[in-house]
Amino acid sequence: MPISAQIRKVIARVSTAGSASHFVVSVLAGLAGVMMATAAQAAAPQPWQLNLQPPAGSIAEMATDLHNLLLVVITAISLFVLALLIYVGVRFRASQNPKASKTSHNTVIEILWTVIPVLILVGIAVPSFRLLYYTDRTSDTDMVIKVSGNQWYWNYTYPDEGITFDSYMVDEADLEPGQIRLLSVDNPVVVPEGTRIKLLVTGNDVMHSFFVPALAVQTYAFIGRTNEAWIDVPIGAQTYYGQCNQICGTNHAYMPIEIKAVSKAEYAAWLNMAKQEFAMDMPVVTDEAMKLASAN
Repeated sequence: MPISAQIRKVIARVSTAGSASHFVVSVLAGLAGVMMATAAQAAAPQPWQLNLQPPAGSIAEMATDLHNLLLVVITAISLFVLALLIYVGVRFRASQNPKASKTSHNTVIEILWTVIPVLILVGIAVPSFRLLYYTDRTSDTDMVIKVSGNQWYWNYTYPDEGITFDSYMVDEADLEPGQIRLLSVDNPVVVPEGTRIKLLVTGNDVMHSFFVPALAVQTYAFIGRTNEAWIDVPIGAQTYYGQCNQICGTNHAYMPIEIKAVSKAEYAAWLNMAKQEFAMDMPVVTDEAMKLASAN
C-alpha cells in the first residue's frame, strides 16, 4: 500500500479518538497532502530531488517498499558496527589494558556472527524473491509493446494494432511550453490508464537499456535477443519519463523515454490517428508462399 494511502488510513482511525487527536490529524493530513502533491508530479525527476521517485504501479510500490526495508536494515547494521567499534576502541585502549589479552577463539561469538547474518539475509530474501517472481508474470497482461533500441532513438511497435514509429528527443530549440529539456520526445508511447503492458525489449546495434524509474522497469536491449518485462500503468492521466541508462555511444544522453498514460477514450482516438500515420507495411502472403512455408 502506498505511504499516502497508509497515512489516510491512520487519519481515519485517529479521527475517531476524540478532540485530543485533532492536532495529530492535522499534521498527518498535511503530510498526506504533500505526498500526494509530490506523487502527482512524480513521473519526472525534480531539481535537487532526494530518494526514489514516488512509485507508480504495483511493481514500483513493491520495489520502493523493499528499498525502504533495506535502508532500515543497513542503517541498523551500520550503527551497530559503529557503536561496537567505539566501544572496543574505548574499552580495550592501551592505557586500560597494558597487558593485551591473547584470546583467539570464542565459541558463542563465532556462532552469533555466523547465525545472525544468515537470519538477516533470509529475512531480506523473502521480499526480494517475492518481488523477483512478481516481475516475471509477463503472461498476465492486456497488451504488448515491442521496444527497439537504436543509436540514438527508440522504436516502438504495437504488434496487435499494426503500428510502429520512431521516437526522438525534442531539441532544446524546438521545445514547446510544458515540454522538458532532454526528456520530451516527438512521438511518445501512448497507453491506456489502468493497463498491464508486456514489453518486448530488443536492440538493433549496440547495447541499450530501457529505464523508467517511476514504473520501476529497467531492461537491457541487445541485438539478436528479446527480453521481456511488464508494467502496470495505474489509473490517472500522467506522463512518465525515463532514459537509456546503458552507455551506448556519443549521444547516449539524448535517448529519453516518454510514456503517456491517457483515458480509454483518448487512447482509442490516438489509436485511430496512429493507424493512419504509423501503419506498418504488412507483407502480402500469397498462396504459393504459404505452400512453400508449409513444405518447410
